Amino acid sequence: MKCVCPECKNDVDMSAYPTAAVGHVIECNTCGIVLEVRKIENGVVETEIVDEGK
Repeated sequence: MKCVCPECKNDVDMSAYPTAAVGHVIECNTCGIVLEVRKIENGVVETEIVDEGK
């Protein structure tokens, strides 16, 4: 799966979330922002910011 952080625009390491699904919360490994998975389509994960990072 591929996911780009909407905040820092870097790729999120999805290997830490092998069972990610809509509604799951993930964290950007670059900027630390908390994201909620909104949609997964064709291996691309779309997220929404839930909480500002560290």
